[in-house]
This record gives sequence, C-alpha cells and structure tokens, in this order.
Amino acid sequence: MKKVLATTYMFATLILILLCAGVAVSQTKTPPIQRPSPTPPPRAVDGTFKSPDDSPLTTFEEEMRAKREIKIAEKEHEENLHRAREIGELGKQLRESFNGKSTLDRDCVKKIERLEKLTKKVRNEAGGEDEELTITPRPTDLPAAINRIAEASETLSKDVQDTPRRVVSTTVISNANVLLELIRVARGFVTSKQ
Repeated sequence: MKKVLATTYMFATLILILLCAGVAVSQTKTPPIQRPSPTPPPRAVDGTFKSPDDSPLTTFEEEMRAKREIKIAEKEHEENLHRAREIGELGKQLRESFNGKSTLDRDCVKKIERLEKLTKKVRNEAGGEDEELTITPRPTDLPAAINRIAEASETLSKDVQDTPRRVVSTTVISNANVLLELIRVARGFVTSKQ
C-alpha cells in the first residue's frame, strides 16, 4: 500500500509540474512573425477606403474618415479656385500681349494652350463634358476671337470663384465649353492664315 501511495504522489507531482510548466510557457512572449506590409485596400468610387473584412466602423473611425474626406474636398476646391484665378489672369495677359498684332506669337500660343488645359480641368471638376455648341455671334477675325476669349475667361473665373464647394454649376460647365469653343475658333483663324 505504501508503494501505491508513493506512486500516486509521484504521479500527482509529475502532473502538477507539467501543468505549471505549460502555464509558464504559454505566458512567455514569442517574437512576432515578420510579414510583408499589406497593400492598402483599393479606394472605392466615392473615395473611401473599404476594409477587407467589412467590419462596422467605430464612431471615432467614422469621424476621422469624414474629416479626411472634408480636407480632401477642400483641397480640391482650393486647387480649382487657383485654376480659375489663373484662367482670368491668362485671359487678361492674352488680350494685352495680342493687342495690335495680326498673328499669334509663340507666347500667345502657349497662353492659349495653358488656358485650354486649365479650362478643361475646371469643367471636369464641375462634372461637365465636351459638348458641341455654336457661338452667336461668332467672331469674324482673330482679334475679335482673342477679345471674346479674354471676356469668357474672366466670366468663367468669376463664376468658379462665386460657386460654393458643394454645388455643381451648370453655368461653370457652360462657360467652360464656350471658352473652349472660342479657343477652337481662334485656332481656326491661325491655321487658315498659314
């Protein structure tokens, strides 16, 4: 009986030692496995990030996302306002540099190209597309076309600056398309003289 009792104590002690060792091993930290950093999830059409597990966001995360989207929208609006101011200035400069000339020099051509590029960006930011339109009265010569371009660029600049950030303005889109058509007309006078 003493032998059985001694064996039982020894067996119980062995189990106790194994349990304590298991607990001690499970409490020690193992170094994390180095994994490559994941690529950010693709942006949705609305500009928001979607998490891969589509878990609901906390209030804090929603607030941070909203603030980030507002900052991005404000930055894009400021860039658009800057483009509009530059459009107005280019129109004035184009009128001044062309004054008294019968043909476009290299400087005027560069200004027209820049004006066209900025106008397309402003129109696209406003949600517009290229559309066919006829201008009445149509300029009859290059000086008249340049004057109309200068007037249209000033009008477009003022319209963009007067339009609030969250508003889609059909006036801005329409004026941008008129300006682009006037630029095409002016280019037609240049190519017809050559």
